[in-house]
Amino acid sequence: MHGVCNLSLVPCRKEPSNESEMVTQLLFGEHFTVSETTESGWAKIKTSYDAYECWVNEKQFAAVSHKTFGELEKENAVLSNEFISFINRKKNNSIFPLLIGSVLPAYKNGEVKIEKEDFYFEGNVINEHTKTTTKGIITSALQFLEAPYLWGGRSVFGIDCSGFTQLVFKLNGIKLLRDAYQQATIGETLNFVEESEAGDLAFFDNEAGKIVHVGIVMNNETIIHASGKVRIDKFDHQGIFNEEKRKYSHNLRVIKRVVR
Repeated sequence: MHGVCNLSLVPCRKEPSNESEMVTQLLFGEHFTVSETTESGWAKIKTSYDAYECWVNEKQFAAVSHKTFGELEKENAVLSNEFISFINRKKNNSIFPLLIGSVLPAYKNGEVKIEKEDFYFEGNVINEHTKTTTKGIITSALQFLEAPYLWGGRSVFGIDCSGFTQLVFKLNGIKLLRDAYQQATIGETLNFVEESEAGDLAFFDNEAGKIVHVGIVMNNETIIHASGKVRIDKFDHQGIFNEEKRKYSHNLRVIKRVVR
C-alpha cells in the first residue's frame, strides 16, 4: 500500500496514537509506503524523501496505486516556493493553504494531480533539482528567522533544528535525512571552524556524545539555527554562544561541507 499527503501539513507520530510524540510532519504532496495498519485507523509509513518511519492517521492521506507511486518516484518534483500560498481542490472547490517545500505531483501549468483527485495551484514553484548555491541556502535560511521551535516541525509555523536544515536544503536542490545525527553522516568533514564557509552544516552533541543539534554556518563566526526560534548566534570551536544569556548553549562536535 502507498499514500500521498493531500492536506497542508500532517503530524507523524512515534506510536499509533494522537497522544504520541510527533516526530516529524508531512507536507502536501509527499509520498510514502505503508508497511502496517491498525484497526484503530493508523498506518505505519516510510517516507520516500528521507526513508523516515512513523505513524500517520489514515484519515489524513490519500491511498494511491502502485502505478501512481512508481510515477511519483520517477518524477522530477516541483515544489511550492512561497511560505504560504493556496491550492484549490477541484472536486468541492475548497481552497486551503500550502506551505513552502510542498510537492506538486504531476504539475503542469498550475494543474496538480494526486491519482484521481485534481487541484489547481497559482503560486510560485521551483524544481527539486534547482542549482545549489551557498547564496541560495543562506537566502532561504534567513526567511525562516523568528519561526518558532517545534519538536518534529517542518514549517514556518513550527520547526525543529534538523527540520529547518532539511527544508532549507530541499529548497536548494540537496536532499538531507531527517534527524541531526543522520545528517551528520554526509559531506566532507572540516578540521577547523576557521575553514567553515556559508552553507556548511555544524553539528553539536550532548554530554553523552550524541549529536542532537544542527545549524547552518553563515560565516566562520555566526550560525543560523532553530533553538527556541530560528535565530542567528555566534559560534566558535567550543560551540554556539548565546549573547543574551552570556553562555554557550551547544557544544560543537563536527562541521560538514555538503555544497562543493
